[in-house]
Amino acid sequence: MEAKVETNRRKMTGVVVKDKMDKTVVIEVEKFLKHPKYHKYLKRKKRYKAHDDKSQCNVGDRVIIVESRPLSKEKRWVVKGIIEKEKLMSIREEVTGNDTGQN
Repeated sequence: MEAKVETNRRKMTGVVVKDKMDKTVVIEVEKFLKHPKYHKYLKRKKRYKAHDDKSQCNVGDRVIIVESRPLSKEKRWVVKGIIEKEKLMSIREEVTGNDTGQN
């Protein structure tokens, strides 16, 4: 019988930016920080390399990443799950529209 262990690992949500590497994806996480003096909200972006064991993630997918032990020189995160898949546009509809090419 396995007990469910709650860990204090950090979790982040981001968008997959690159997926060209084998079992690795680059995820861009966007944060809003409040400036201490001017009280203006600033948008900050940071990229993390995350381990994607089954290579399920594609560019544009929204994913959850969880902190893990160091897996390589720069890889310290693991993809926990895909929240939202990228919505693909049908290229065929754009090409075969009502435009016949005649003037």
